[in-house]
Amino acid sequence: MEKMNNVTEFIFWGLSQNLEVEEVCFVVFSFFYTVILLGNVLIMLTVYVGNLFKVPMYFFLNYLSFVDICYSSVTAPKMIVDLLAKSKTISYVGCMLQLFGVHFFGCTEIFILTVMAYDRYVAICKPLHYTTIMDRGRCNKMLLGTWIGGFLHSIIQVALVVQLPFCGPNEIDHYFCDVHPVLKLACTDTYVVGVVVTANSGTIALGSFVILIISYTIILISLRKHSAEGRRKALSTCGSHIAVVIIFFGPCTFMYMRPDTTFSEDKMVAVFYTIITPMLNPLIYTLRNAEVKNAMKRLWGRRVFSKANGK
Repeated sequence: MEKMNNVTEFIFWGLSQNLEVEEVCFVVFSFFYTVILLGNVLIMLTVYVGNLFKVPMYFFLNYLSFVDICYSSVTAPKMIVDLLAKSKTISYVGCMLQLFGVHFFGCTEIFILTVMAYDRYVAICKPLHYTTIMDRGRCNKMLLGTWIGGFLHSIIQVALVVQLPFCGPNEIDHYFCDVHPVLKLACTDTYVVGVVVTANSGTIALGSFVILIISYTIILISLRKHSAEGRRKALSTCGSHIAVVIIFFGPCTFMYMRPDTTFSEDKMVAVFYTIITPMLNPLIYTLRNAEVKNAMKRLWGRRVFSKANGK
């Protein structure tokens, strides 16, 4: 049967149909997106200017910040503009590209968080072998693996959607193109596609979450053997990682570990992993992570002092 596709664009319902609510959301999310850009760029500059790439934790934190900027930029600018727009439209091609971007950067972030947990596990549980295990070559390979994994996941999602026929209606009850809302508009039975999508996304989200929980449980148990100062330092670093994992994986699991269904709460839940988490990551990793905070103080303190003395 030949694919019929009469839809050339989709119309978003957005976060709200109330004009006053949309105006308030415009101010709030414009502020959030600004914080995302400034906070994550600050971390990247700190790592780059301070030449901290040789430390695996900073190496992966730098790329986590980069992915956060890309991830939020796939949805936030369009959503913010649409909050004041009368017609919230996106082309069919634009929708597919947005779908690809959301899953590509979202999945890559999941894998980076998993690699960062492994880094902390090696640093705390195998400190004598840390520099050997987490050498530059292995860090580069793990980072490359996160990008390849994210690409494979997202290309599968998009491939499942683009082969479906869309002949109307074309209104999406969301503020960006995600798999489940788009599947509802296909004019064919999407049960099998929905199962594959859930298996793909759910396996990655739940599997990574379980791995992270096991990793941090082992780390916390092993901390009993460390000194009080060692425990405090390790908990400071791991605490920030655990906070990010809970904030990010909770909503993701709710969204993707279920059959092909949508709920009215989905839009607000999606806000957490597309905007709130990328905004909180810089705050969590700087305010709750003593090492990152001290690195920023040393680096930017020296630069301010040098400028004040005309050096």
